[in-house]
Order: sequence, then C-alpha cells, then structure tokens
Amino acid sequence: MTIKSGAGGTDAQDWAEMLLKMYLRYFEQKGFSAVIVDKSPGKEAGIKNVELQVKGNFAYGILRGEHGIHRLVRQSPFNVAKSRETSFAGVEIVPLIPDIKLEISEKDLKIDTFRAGGPGGQHVNTTSSAVRITHLPTGLTVSCQNERSQLQNKQLAMEILKAKVFKKQEEEREKNISQIRGEKKEAAFGHQIRSYVLHPYTMVKDHRTGFSTSDVNKVLAGELDDFVKSYLEFNIAQKENQ
Repeated sequence: MTIKSGAGGTDAQDWAEMLLKMYLRYFEQKGFSAVIVDKSPGKEAGIKNVELQVKGNFAYGILRGEHGIHRLVRQSPFNVAKSRETSFAGVEIVPLIPDIKLEISEKDLKIDTFRAGGPGGQHVNTTSSAVRITHLPTGLTVSCQNERSQLQNKQLAMEILKAKVFKKQEEEREKNISQIRGEKKEAAFGHQIRSYVLHPYTMVKDHRTGFSTSDVNKVLAGELDDFVKSYLEFNIAQKENQ
C-alpha cells in the first residue's frame, strides 16, 4: 500500500497521515500485520507519502477497493480563518507476488543509498542503510529504510519494484485497465473514489457504489468493513453484467 498526498498543500499532507492512521487501525482490527517500508514527512505537518507492506488472509482482495483518490472536506486547522478546505490523497494497492517471472536488467536500474530517517535503532542516521531504486524505463521508484541493513532494504525494495513493474506490464496488456487496478487518476478534483466530509455536515460516501454513512469518526477509526463489502458486491455485480 502506498499513500501519497495530493492537491491541498499542508492540509493534503495532514490528510495523508489521517488515512495512514485509519488504515493502521483497520489492519489491527483485521489481524493484518503492517510494516512501514518508507515514509516521507510533510514540510509543516502530516506526510508526503508512505509505503507499507501489509500481510494477512485475503489482504489484497480486501484492500484492492481502496485503490484510488480519497477526498477530504473540512475546516482547515492550518489557517486562522479555519476556512473550508478540500484535500486529496492517493492510495495505491499492489500485490506482492512470490516468484514473479520477471527479469530486470541492472542497466535499467538507478540505485541510491541514503541514511534512514525514522525509528529503527542506533543504526538510524549513522549508516547509509536506506535504499532507493528507480526503474529507468518506467520511472517507477521504490524506497526502503525499514530493514537494518542496506542489503535487506535493497532486497525488499526490489521485491516491491518487481511487483509494480509486473502490474504495469499487465495493465498494458489489458484493454480494460480497471480490471487490474483501476484507472490512475490525478489526486485532485473530479477523480475521487470516496469523499470524507467533516464540514458543514458529516458523511463518508463511496462514489462508485453509492454507499454512505454519516458516522465519519467511526470510519476514520478504522471501521471500513461496510465500505469493503459494498465494493466487493459492486465489483461482482459489474462482472456479472459484462
């Protein structure tokens, strides 16, 4: 799972962190394990992006409906007027497939090392253990700083990168991209899959299924099962109608 802040500046970065907390609570409820592989803090608050490795029974099937743009409407806590602001964050879900038959040439990779900047023990900020790998033909980039050694970070980053490259290739082979991961949209107006409204009323609505609830606090506390179920039922109905 990757969460990236979109349009909305500091509010969007704060919103990305709110989504991270929401999903971590949901994972805990489902009994999923989640490890933060890489995290980039916002300039004033929140996060620019975060990458997580999530493990659990049917984790990808359950989470694939979360892929897309999430929109927040609220009174901004970051300006004196507390004006109503709209913020966006993008969520990407990619399955890590064991033993992917995909060869990536070393010449197609740019590998950078840097000092890890988050929790992790005494090694943090003392050695260049963090790794960033860029796949030059596609521009896909993966960073990993969670593991203790540079080798371990490189291995995990390559595993994630292979999954992303593999999925991109699958998309290109499919006429209907939405069958794989949904269309990739800019994190801005008009592209959201779900809206979270905190002001002037409260509502969370999935724009694909039409399912909604007024209990925003419950949703942000990780109660996502109703939205997951509604999307799965919607997806099944869509396939039956094809």
